[in-house]
Amino acid sequence: MADLEAMPEDWSSALVVVAHPDDMEYGGAGAIARWTAQGKNIAYLLACRGEAGIDSMEPSVSGPLRVEEQIASCAAVGVSVVEFLDHQDGVIEYGVPLRRDIAAAIRRHRPEFVIVSNFRDTWPSGGWNQADHIAVGRAAVDAVRDAGNRWIFQDLGLEPWNGVRYVAAASSPLATHAVDITDSFDASVASLREHKAYLAALGGDMAEPEPFLRHAAETVGERFGGVLATSFELLSL
Repeated sequence: MADLEAMPEDWSSALVVVAHPDDMEYGGAGAIARWTAQGKNIAYLLACRGEAGIDSMEPSVSGPLRVEEQIASCAAVGVSVVEFLDHQDGVIEYGVPLRRDIAAAIRRHRPEFVIVSNFRDTWPSGGWNQADHIAVGRAAVDAVRDAGNRWIFQDLGLEPWNGVRYVAAASSPLATHAVDITDSFDASVASLREHKAYLAALGGDMAEPEPFLRHAAETVGERFGGVLATSFELLSL
């Protein structure tokens, strides 16, 4: 019997906020593809360019390459608006500057839904999460409130936005909801495959998009009616 609820879909615009290229592709890209196919408008904001993510490649080379791969990855799931901040990969700090940058994007894009990657200490498997994921996810959640407070970050010159109705974290160990990605699974695989240089350097199970994502989707589906699914923690603010 399913113990995950269906994610609400009574919204029309969303902003995805993650730390690095590939973050959403390892969790929620199947849901993104489903939602863009429904006609929903979704934009991405990345805190950095992933320049420290390939050990064999200098950051000055890796950063621009990973930006190109992320743009192609987003196109595979129907997303054309992809923005990058200038925080340094690997040492992103939670704090007011990061909250300010994300709040600015929320005020500009005016989404109803903000989607982040898992920011809990661990993954559902029990493995330890990475510091950048935690910092960016937490900052994004806090920035939703910042964006709605006209007395915070007045120097941005942007009108406050209180229209965010839902905030959710993909692949959280505290998942409460799920999305059926049976029809969008292939798009999620294609999206991850666009990270060609990253996957080539990564190696191991995570470098094989189809089996890795299928196993994850089947595991979530065991708690959601037996379909291919991806999970989210729907947050109460």
